[in-house]
Amino acid sequence: MTRFTDIWVYLATTPLLGLTVTLVAYVAGDWIYRRANMHPLLNPVLLAVLALMALLTVTDTAYTTYFEGAQFVHFLLGPATVALAVPLYFNLDKLRRMWLPLLGGLIAGSLTAAISAVGIAWMFGGSKQTLLSLAPKSVTAPVAMGIAEKLGGLPSLTAILVISTGILGAVLGPVVLNGLRVRDQATRGFALGVTSHGIGTTRAFQESEQAGAFSGLAMGLNALVTALLLPLPLLAHVFSFT
Repeated sequence: MTRFTDIWVYLATTPLLGLTVTLVAYVAGDWIYRRANMHPLLNPVLLAVLALMALLTVTDTAYTTYFEGAQFVHFLLGPATVALAVPLYFNLDKLRRMWLPLLGGLIAGSLTAAISAVGIAWMFGGSKQTLLSLAPKSVTAPVAMGIAEKLGGLPSLTAILVISTGILGAVLGPVVLNGLRVRDQATRGFALGVTSHGIGTTRAFQESEQAGAFSGLAMGLNALVTALLLPLPLLAHVFSFT
């Protein structure tokens, strides 16, 4: 173990190591996920996160050191998000037919995600800062952290909550939708996008291109709606419980 730790400390000085272990962890997680017939509890993102946490803990590596290499993956989130417009373009006809129910689902989903999370935490005695950090937890991380900072929450806590929400939504979302007998791919994708942002969108693409397209749309619109609604004085007052 000591020899392994010494080798790791030496290799950790190379920024590309963080990128390499991230990719290896995800590929390994995806392999396990597919070998298990896509069991929801073996979501590849969840497996990769757990593997990386264990590796950094065992090797006593600081997150900042790891992120020097992993930031390349972080950078690609922007282009990847923009690229989601391509499959959506091929589903414009269905989008035009469904715009009204999708709009209703978007507003209901955005408000429910924020109010339910804050309400439950308040009932369990969560601090004001914790409540404000929880409010944007169903929005993609960069936007959620900005909202939390504006409301007076902790951006770092919000980032953790966003990732946890995404993984939980990707794991349980399809199960819930199957239980409710929701079969329409556009509806399934939109629901996953509203509730579990990018990680849910990845899961939606595993079902179909149409589900992924509508999930990407929901992720973007939910970020916009939440960014506009939560900082409003009235809602800010409600979430602050003052």
